[in-house]
Amino acid sequence: MKKIWICLMFLLGTFTFANEDTLIVGMELAYPPFEMSDLNGRPTGISVDMAYALGEYLGKDIIIEDMSYGGLIPALKTKKIDIIISSMSVTEERKNSVNFSKPYAKSYLGMLANKNSGIKEPMDLNQKGKKVAVKKGTSGHTVAEKYFPNAEILVFDKETACILEVSQGKVDAFIYDPLTIYRNWTRNQETTIPLLQQFETESQPWAIAYRKGEEDLGAQIDEFIVEYKSNGGFNKLADKYLGEERAFFKEKNVPFFFD
Repeated sequence: MKKIWICLMFLLGTFTFANEDTLIVGMELAYPPFEMSDLNGRPTGISVDMAYALGEYLGKDIIIEDMSYGGLIPALKTKKIDIIISSMSVTEERKNSVNFSKPYAKSYLGMLANKNSGIKEPMDLNQKGKKVAVKKGTSGHTVAEKYFPNAEILVFDKETACILEVSQGKVDAFIYDPLTIYRNWTRNQETTIPLLQQFETESQPWAIAYRKGEEDLGAQIDEFIVEYKSNGGFNKLADKYLGEERAFFKEKNVPFFFD
């Protein structure tokens, strides 16, 4: 199956042209190793490999459309893309706008705290005077509003901006998935600490989003996920991209994405 990636940027937005033999997959290429670009600017990562495998299953060429995370659902609803594969958590709010496939992964949220914040466990953040950074539109954003109403919530467009705020001590903590927390702690061990213990009551299931009214496509995606999992596809992706991290999660008894 031919692999295609196209990103056409215009003043009014991003427009990609396709036909019935292609599937336009929206994702933000800013979350390695799930969604990212290689040194030549080509899409790569777990979600990209998964998208191409889905294309093989459906008999369609795949177009990867890179866009901001907050623009993914609007782009899906206006038919600029056909589906979303971008480590997107299933939430009740999102289900009002789009349909979701069967979950293919799950994640609990973690916290990257500044060493001087005085935060020893996640709920220490829920007090006046504490500041928490979140990436706009993510599950961390939603969870922060639910679990830490007493803290000041600062919303940023980029994950990197949140991490910088924590490492510089401008905010007390950043809420995101434990993989990102672990990786950025290893890069900022002098100024941050990772808090990976669960503070929410439920995991965050990740699924593929598709338009309402396109249940036939949704059923095909569900069939693909079941078959891909039974054939060991997700384990192979974990071994390819997350071998070291998977071992660390197991050692620390932290739930892993594909377990």
